[in-house]
Amino acid sequence: MFARQKMDTFKSSRPAVLELAARYRELAQEAESGKGAEGKSPEQVEQAEKLLFSEMCEICLWGNATDLSLLTSLTYEDIQKLQGSQARKDSQKNIIVNDLDAAFDSMQKARKEKKDGERRVDIVLDNSGFELFVDLILGGYLLSAGLATTVVLHPKRFPWFVSDVTPKDFSDLLNSMVDPQAFYTAADDSGKTSPPLSEKEVSDVQFLFEQWSQFHQDGKLILRPHAFWTTQGGYWRMPHVAPELFEDLKESELVLFKGDLNYRKLVNDVSGPFHSRINLNVC
Repeated sequence: MFARQKMDTFKSSRPAVLELAARYRELAQEAESGKGAEGKSPEQVEQAEKLLFSEMCEICLWGNATDLSLLTSLTYEDIQKLQGSQARKDSQKNIIVNDLDAAFDSMQKARKEKKDGERRVDIVLDNSGFELFVDLILGGYLLSAGLATTVVLHPKRFPWFVSDVTPKDFSDLLNSMVDPQAFYTAADDSGKTSPPLSEKEVSDVQFLFEQWSQFHQDGKLILRPHAFWTTQGGYWRMPHVAPELFEDLKESELVLFKGDLNYRKLVNDVSGPFHSRINLNVC
C-alpha cells in the first residue's frame, strides 16, 4: 500500500541518483578491468581500495536521511539538500563511532585467506527508495571490486514502518531503472514534468540496472527475507527464536545493520557502551 510513496520519493532523489550512477559506473568498470591498479604498488592499491570502501559505506550510511517516516513535511528542494556528495561531507562530523578501517581489514584478511572460497557480506535493510538504491551501490561495488563474492540482502516480509524494504521494493526499484528517461520525466500528480535526461545519464542508470540484474541472476546478489526481522524484542533473542538465521549470519564476513530500528534492537533500547552489548560474532 506504500509502493507509490516509496517510488515518488525515489523519483525525487533524481539529482543524487544521477550523481551516484555516474560515479559508480566509473568505479565499477575500473575495478572490473583492473585499470585502477596499473602502475601502483600493492600497498597503494590497498590504500585506494580502503578509501573507496569508506566512501561507499558513507554513501550507504547517509541514504538513511531520506527515511519516508521523516519526510512528511519536506519539500523536493529539502530532499536534495539531504543527498549528494556535499551533504555527505557535511555530515561526517555526526558519525559517533567509525570502525570502517577494522571492517575493511577483516574483508581484506578474508580475501587473502579464502582466495577461491565464498566471501559474503550481509545487509539487514531499512528503508526502500533512495536508501535501497545506495545499499545496492555498496553491494554492487563490493562485488565489482572483489571484496565480496556474495551479497545477501535481508528485507522484511511486511513493512514495520511505511518505508521498510520488502522483496517487491527490490524489483520495483530495478524496473524503474529499465527506462530512466520515462521514469524521471513522467508528469507528477500536478501535471509537472522534469527536464529530459542526457544520453550519458540514461546510459549510467541503465548500466546499474544491467549489472545489478546480472548479479542477481548469477546468485551473487541475493534477497533473503525472514520473519525474525519483524518480531518484537532485542536481537539477543535470535539464537533462541531464529537459530537457523543466527547460524547463517555466522557464515558472513561482515553484517551491516541499517537504520534506527535495527540499532535499537541490537542494543535492546538500553544505554551503555555499544560494543559491550553486541555479540561480535554476529556483527
